[in-house]
Amino acid sequence: MDGLLRDNKTMLKRHGEKLPVVSLLRSKSVSKTWKATIESPSFKQRQLLITLRKSRGPDILYVTGFGNEEEILEEGNIMVGSCEIRSLKFPTRSDKVCYGACDGLVCLFSNRNPSVVFNPATRWRRSFPHSRVQPRIISKKRVCHTREPQLGFGKDKVRGTYKPVWLFNSSEFGLDNATTCEVFDFTTNAWRYVLPASPYRILEGQKPVYFDGSLYWLTECVETKLLSFDLHTETFQVICNAPFSHVPDPRLLVLCILDNRLCVSLKIYPTTTQVIRSLDGTWKQMCSIDLTKTTFHDLPYFPRPALLPIAIVDETILLLGYSCGSPLVIHDLHTKSYVFDSFPKMLEYPLCYFPKRLFIAFIDILFMLYIFYYGS
Repeated sequence: MDGLLRDNKTMLKRHGEKLPVVSLLRSKSVSKTWKATIESPSFKQRQLLITLRKSRGPDILYVTGFGNEEEILEEGNIMVGSCEIRSLKFPTRSDKVCYGACDGLVCLFSNRNPSVVFNPATRWRRSFPHSRVQPRIISKKRVCHTREPQLGFGKDKVRGTYKPVWLFNSSEFGLDNATTCEVFDFTTNAWRYVLPASPYRILEGQKPVYFDGSLYWLTECVETKLLSFDLHTETFQVICNAPFSHVPDPRLLVLCILDNRLCVSLKIYPTTTQVIRSLDGTWKQMCSIDLTKTTFHDLPYFPRPALLPIAIVDETILLLGYSCGSPLVIHDLHTKSYVFDSFPKMLEYPLCYFPKRLFIAFIDILFMLYIFYYGS
């Protein structure tokens, strides 16, 4: 048996990243060498990259909290091509969701209740307290057109740590600087200020987007800019101008991730078109959405927010939706057709999710052999 374990150390390094989470957790008991390999940052990074590169794209989770301490509930699911779309209710009173999932982690936050990070696959959770700005949000009597700041959540790729981040315009809360930034440290269970914060105000109410080690916002400048926050160095940088001129209504502009690229989508009001452009060195137009063929109709003199691009599935299917609730819009990029689905049934926020789908029996068998010979 010892020879079998030694002979398969190379196999673990070469192919272990492809194993499902359950098998990897079990295989940590096989030997100290296997445990150290599986827990190493380089192994985890390779496992994530392989997951992201698989031909089948992400699944979609429609997420909401439901206010008690029970298990995560699954309300239903549908299939669109090879993509499974599920509706999940998390046991938390937090009523807002950060954009996207980071390494399979979903972050829900609230201005009145503790925020929570969940792993839907393992049911692991971790709560964290309010930042210093959140009591100001609750107590401040704010004008109706001012929208609440949104929490960002991402990963420091160098240290492998996860960071919730608040970036908000300061003047609305009686502060002097252009913006204020707070980062949560899970090791100390406390928030800390980042200085200097962004020198540019950000578009109010927008969800920051995590991509490749940084969080991104769009600024409130005359010429709208793309602003990044490196989660390792904790520094702000203007990447480039947005591909559109100044937008008077921030609800018409959406940052998103499609096909593993950072994208900006603009609803061109009062026309009936929404354009999506991706950043690949320069901004390139990805597609144009004909809003007359969707259920997305404007009220007189009151434009609705832009549709949220959710994901591209099987290279040709663009999934669109509202930032909270139905309907799901299925747009075929080749045929230019549109199909609608009433899923989800509740007011829930959609996000991409990369589950571990490869089920390789070898590690499970090896684990059982190990238990048989050496005991638990």
